[in-house]
Amino acid sequence: MNQRIPDTAPSTDFSALEDGAVTLARVTGETGGDLVLRRVGAHYEIYSNGVFLMDTRDGTSEREMVRAGLAALPDGRSRARVLIGGLGVGFSAREALENPKVSLVDVVELEPQVIAWHDGELGEAAEYVHRDPRCRVHNADIVAWLAAASAKEKPPRYDVICLDTDNGPDWTVVENNNRLYEAAGLEQLARLMAPGGVLAFWSANEVESFEVLLRGHFAEVEVMEVTVSHSVPDVVYLVSGPKAP
Repeated sequence: MNQRIPDTAPSTDFSALEDGAVTLARVTGETGGDLVLRRVGAHYEIYSNGVFLMDTRDGTSEREMVRAGLAALPDGRSRARVLIGGLGVGFSAREALENPKVSLVDVVELEPQVIAWHDGELGEAAEYVHRDPRCRVHNADIVAWLAAASAKEKPPRYDVICLDTDNGPDWTVVENNNRLYEAAGLEQLARLMAPGGVLAFWSANEVESFEVLLRGHFAEVEVMEVTVSHSVPDVVYLVSGPKAP
């Protein structure tokens, strides 16, 4: 679901918009454009350069991505380590923290202001995930973070890796993020997967070319459609069993 902020949206204060929304904050994001937090009734929305990114209305598919990844782990796996690309409104991190088999959740978020918003009203949506002692939020570009982590002599290993940074492989929020959905990016992610680990990608739609790429790099590939209330089904790509490069 992609929407645009009306041209008449205020730029500095808490004035109400024509649709009843209230602009809570407007800052310059790390990519140079407008990053906006709005409240509409009881819900919050985040926009980048006028393009809708996410809101707190549902979160079904984000939660299902994490839930499915954890469910796919080998029987008996405990003290699971989870890596999540993108803090957003915190639903993915919250789902991981609610699972008793999870011992650590690392979240990589590009925008420092999004992290800061979780100390305020936005934090209520996911119960202030960053304050959980099992959760570590890293303010970094996910592409650079993954490259650095995978290049280490002993890279960190995760049982579940969930990427919720874009609208999908063919609609990245940041142009540089297209590397996440290319062969080199998949190889970096595979290096961070623990034995028996699972990798999941969120997408607003199916992308056939990406599925083909995944099948060339992983032994098991599942394409899950998740029904949501606002539009066509969201899609989760769930993969495991990295093949040798």
